[in-house]
Order: sequence, then structure tokens, then C-alpha cells
Amino acid sequence: MITNKTKIHDQRTGDPYIKLIDLSKTYHTAAGDFLALNNLNVNFNQGEFASIVGRSGSGKSTLMNMITGIDRPTSGEVLIKAQKIQNFNETYMARWRGENLGIVFQFYQLIPVLTLLENVTLPMQIAQKYTRTERHQRALDLLNLVGLIKVKDQFPNTVSGGQQQSAAIARALANDPPIIIADEPTGNLGSSEANNILKIFHKLSEDNKTIIMVTHDLELAKNAQRMLHLSDGNLVNDQKNSYHSYS
Repeated sequence: MITNKTKIHDQRTGDPYIKLIDLSKTYHTAAGDFLALNNLNVNFNQGEFASIVGRSGSGKSTLMNMITGIDRPTSGEVLIKAQKIQNFNETYMARWRGENLGIVFQFYQLIPVLTLLENVTLPMQIAQKYTRTERHQRALDLLNLVGLIKVKDQFPNTVSGGQQQSAAIARALANDPPIIIADEPTGNLGSSEANNILKIFHKLSEDNKTIIMVTHDLELAKNAQRMLHLSDGNLVNDQKNSYHSYS
């Protein structure tokens, strides 16, 4: 059974959990400068399930990279729990990311020489979180949660793309992070599997986790509580969605 033993609360009651202030990112290319994000001001609250939509090149992935610290802004600030993460050095950033973020990459990023079970266990080993027995049981529980318990000992290249995607989602949850960033998390899943992942995301949100899902699929995005629309690096719409129950 997956449990959330410790809920992280923002001690400055009412403040956004994630705060993006005047955030801009410019890439310098041979063809000239490309403005990927243009002076964005966006807040995300703790326990919120939000989706970010837009066409290719709209700035969705760049925004995700800013929040995860994979890339740094040209100007502006990214504050998470009131910490300016763009000021972290690489060593501290890696440790902070392992403790606070669960990242679901669009192309899985599973380690091919490890089984699905070992892939899910690995983040806990790196973070030195839980005992060896607890890591093993938690990995089993997570694989069961995403419907992969029967293929737990398979290697990534022996299972389907959808199963690899589900394993990547289980791995993102391994360290019980307070923030989940998901890039096209259901892109390779069938409707039943995708519905299960959305159900998991809603349950995590109810457990006070902050979920940010990046997608180009408008219908998928409507399943989040809130939908933000990017276009050419600008926030052009920010709307509340009707809550979808998956219980």
C-alpha cells in the first residue's frame, strides 16, 4: 500500500507553492535568438493538479525545464517553497531534485540494463531513502499501482512502449516527492491505462501533491483541475476546469 507519511506544508500560509516571476528564456542559435518564454508570471498551489497545453514550440517543455531546474532562466525567478532554485549549484540541485521532484519524461529514460523493478528501486537507492526491504516493497507496490506487477522482472526493451511509460510513472513516484512533473505522461497508453494514470494523479493531488502535466492533448488537459495555455512563450489563457472524479 502506498502511503503519504509526511505531508509538506508551506509554512507561509496562502503563498503559492511554486511561483514564477517575470520568467524569460532566450536560446541563442545560429539562426538568431529564440525567445522560448516571455516574461511569465504564474503560480501553482500545493495540492493542485494543473495541465500546460500548447503547440510544439509554445514553451511547454522549456517551462517544465525551468521548474525542474534542468535549465535556468535568462531572467526572472523560479521559487519553490520560497527557495530560488535557479541559484542552486549543480550538486545541491541534484540532491534537491531527488528529494522534491518526480519527473515523468516523454521518452521514458529507463535504464535498459535494469529490470522494471530495479528501475523503480533505483531513485530510492540514490537518495538513500527507506531500508532495503522497504525499497523493494515500495517498488512492488508502485508497479502494482500502474498495472505492471506481472512484468516486474522484464527489461525495458522486452515490454511495450505503454508499459515503459507506466514504469516511468512508477519510478517518478518512488521517493514520495511533493511535486510531480509529467511530460506527455499518457502519450503511449491505451484509454484504460491512461484513465488509471489520471486517477492516480487525482489521488496524489488529494494527498497534497502538486501535479503539473505538460501535454499537447487538449482533451487530456481538461482532466486536470486547471489548464494553462501557452503560445509562443506567452501565457494566453489560465482557466479552472470542472473537477473529474475517478473514484
